[in-house]
Amino acid sequence: MDLRSPGLRGLLRRPRRLMAAAVAVVVLAGAGTWTAVADDEAPAVRRADRVLPGAGGVRVDTSYFTTAAAGRRPAVLLAHGFGGSKDDVRQQAEDLARAGYAVLTWSARGFGGSTGRIGLNDPRGEVADVSKLLDWLATQPQVELDRSGDPRVGMAGGSYGGAISLLTAGYDDRVDAIAPAITYWNLADALFPNGVFKKLWAGVFVNSGGGCAKFEPRLCEMYERVAESGIPDTEARELLEERSPSAIGDRIDVPTLLVQGQSDSLFPLGQADAAARAIRANGAPVDVDWIAGGHDGGDMETSRTQQRVTAWFDRHLKGDEGAGTGPAFRVTRTGGVDSTDGEALLRGASADTYPGLDSGRRPVALTGPEQTFDNPPGAGPPAVSALPGLGAGGGLAQLSALGVGISLDFPGQHARFESAPLTEDLRITGSPTATVHVRSSSEDAVLFAKVYDVGPDGRQQVLPSQLVTPVRVEGAKAGKDVTLTLPAVDHEVGKGHRLRLVLASTDLAYASPAAPATYTVALKGDLSVPTAPGVTAAAAPLPAWVWWLPPASALIALALLLSARRRTATPAPDASLSEVPLVITDLSKRYAKSADRYAVRDLSFRVEKGQVLGLLGPNGAGKTTTLRMLMGLIRPDGGEIRVFGHAIRPGAPVLSRVGAFVEGAGFLPHLSGRENLELYWRATGRPTEDAHLDEALEIAGLGDALARAVRTYSQGMRQRLAIAQAMLGLPDLLILDEPTNGLDPPQIREMREVMIRYAAAGRTVIVSSHLLSEVEQSCTHLVVMDRGRLVQAGPVGEIVGSGDTLLVGTGTPVEDPVAEKVAALPGVASAVVTGDGLLVRLDTGGSASRLVAELVRLEVPVASVGPHRRLEDAFLTLIGGSA
Repeated sequence: MDLRSPGLRGLLRRPRRLMAAAVAVVVLAGAGTWTAVADDEAPAVRRADRVLPGAGGVRVDTSYFTTAAAGRRPAVLLAHGFGGSKDDVRQQAEDLARAGYAVLTWSARGFGGSTGRIGLNDPRGEVADVSKLLDWLATQPQVELDRSGDPRVGMAGGSYGGAISLLTAGYDDRVDAIAPAITYWNLADALFPNGVFKKLWAGVFVNSGGGCAKFEPRLCEMYERVAESGIPDTEARELLEERSPSAIGDRIDVPTLLVQGQSDSLFPLGQADAAARAIRANGAPVDVDWIAGGHDGGDMETSRTQQRVTAWFDRHLKGDEGAGTGPAFRVTRTGGVDSTDGEALLRGASADTYPGLDSGRRPVALTGPEQTFDNPPGAGPPAVSALPGLGAGGGLAQLSALGVGISLDFPGQHARFESAPLTEDLRITGSPTATVHVRSSSEDAVLFAKVYDVGPDGRQQVLPSQLVTPVRVEGAKAGKDVTLTLPAVDHEVGKGHRLRLVLASTDLAYASPAAPATYTVALKGDLSVPTAPGVTAAAAPLPAWVWWLPPASALIALALLLSARRRTATPAPDASLSEVPLVITDLSKRYAKSADRYAVRDLSFRVEKGQVLGLLGPNGAGKTTTLRMLMGLIRPDGGEIRVFGHAIRPGAPVLSRVGAFVEGAGFLPHLSGRENLELYWRATGRPTEDAHLDEALEIAGLGDALARAVRTYSQGMRQRLAIAQAMLGLPDLLILDEPTNGLDPPQIREMREVMIRYAAAGRTVIVSSHLLSEVEQSCTHLVVMDRGRLVQAGPVGEIVGSGDTLLVGTGTPVEDPVAEKVAALPGVASAVVTGDGLLVRLDTGGSASRLVAELVRLEVPVASVGPHRRLEDAFLTLIGGSA
């Protein structure tokens, strides 16, 4: 990351992850433990933790959220995702409670504090448990009743929790509205699409549940059988279908908001489409929302979708006809990259009716001869599309939405058919279809169909949402026409691009036949593409109050602007510090919503030209927070940072003199190293001559590798290219956070030389690292932090050679209780056990002779006593072993 180029910063940043709330819960069977959840600006929420009886003797761990508001209110049952627990949805539960609902969360059987085995939402298991929870809600004095024993209640949840919402609505008619998200309609279709086993996702499913033994025996036996054979059998399909909402689809007749992920190879958009069609056929209102994220990563749009869920319940549980529940259909589209933070820009398009997956079809002619290709022995090497289970790391689908192609098809293992360049932009919204003739040397063939967006140069290709359609073709030996329904996507193909239909014999995520075979495929017609012409980005009609809002807002904004200028005026530059790279004075930053807990507190130090400063400290010491404040990414709560005499504020002009490598750089793999850097610098909008590209590259020492594609680089070369990127423009202050991560010893040595060469010209480097031996060799000065405070600062030699720290060699290893006794001695600041004995830091008034006398008294087998000489030793003694 480079502060001088916000346009590319974080392009491939890992998206936010779903975090489970860390809540200590005292669980009492049959009785509740109440906890107040306070907020300065909203009603306090009370949480009661109880264990309630489920079906068949299972104990269900629950939390009940309400406020002290008088009167009865509707209830919401809030379910968690697979592998999680009730704590995962605590924040949403609190928000719904403040919005006027009584909210019950629970851990499904086999998860959290609940007992029982995982039944994958078995109607006789998990669904029956929820009916018991509904019985309990009907007895609560805060809950509104439709009739005796029947609470006014909605259900919401994601993935596994979305499915239980659908199932309960079908099995228990007391449920009045539901809002399931990124979930399945038919679990058999999701895990065995078109008769092909989705092996990687199935494995992730089982492992995240705690292993096969945590499941009901029938499910465990089924998984082991299918995983071994690679072929889903009839019994396996029936077992999953009976636990799927599709089994009782004709009974689900309540208002339903379906939120489904576009970046989802586990439960793709077709699952929500089947649910929407079935529920609408029962006469119930259904809205559909396609979000940018999903199980494969991307933006989950949590805030927006939770607001929509609340509005949905306001309308259908509270009867608030004025609640804005949104359009009947909404899809989030990626519109480039935010120039301020590098995140994908999201915008919504909508329609008054749900278009389905085949609206507005138009033909796209494909060409290509009949082609023969192989299914290799053992089905390897496999082609690559999505990588199941890696969604929390950002997801390949998110990169696909940004136009970065990362799919892989092996020569000789696929056929492909291609269109002519498009004469105009084409928006695909839904499932393309194509018909092909398939012939196989084996009785059955397994193919993986996908449609690529191919750039004008013919090299860069993007697989929209990284989705493929697997299909098992039975009776293929005699030849067979097959109509392929490609994955549902929302993707714009630009003018001049081509569409490429690929049929591969393998895919990493699925089970392919292990026996070798030869497939022959021929086209039987055009590619049919749905365009959903009714979906537009036009704004909805505005309510009347919007017309008087702008002038009122302008007046308010003007008043705020004038007052903000008085409050936040940037201090004048300090001329006396104009040649000093960095001065930090009394810097403090509190944790969010905490008046007395600090990430950084009263931190002060100074960095001069030509120094290589090592910023050290254990995890949680405040190093990253300090660097983020230094780079203007967050504001301090107190104190001041000055760079060359200028106070740091977000967007401060002086930040143009600062370069940073903090989160790693996202390079385009098909471009050379030089091309990546040139593209990056152009994005900053600064003149080419200001880049000093050749000087930065000479310092980085990449040599001839600059002309090669980045995909051929080693990790060490990528790191050096990233450092070169941070060096573009030769910033006077260079900040490097863990620059040697993932490097081998020779690469670490090269990185050390890069830092030393850079500072040798009178510039300044600040490096944060956990490799103390490297810091000792490359840094001239150190700042050691612990628990947000400065412990010591100064030249490396002074800190390493400090005479107040002694290495006590012992004949036998020293136990921790002995070290604790030594640490408690008068004149001793700390004592840490090492492999050689003890590292002892003396307090004021302490002396080596007195220490030796005390050690003898404690019967410590002293073999030698002398000053330490390693930075690691100094670091451990300075922080008292807290690392």
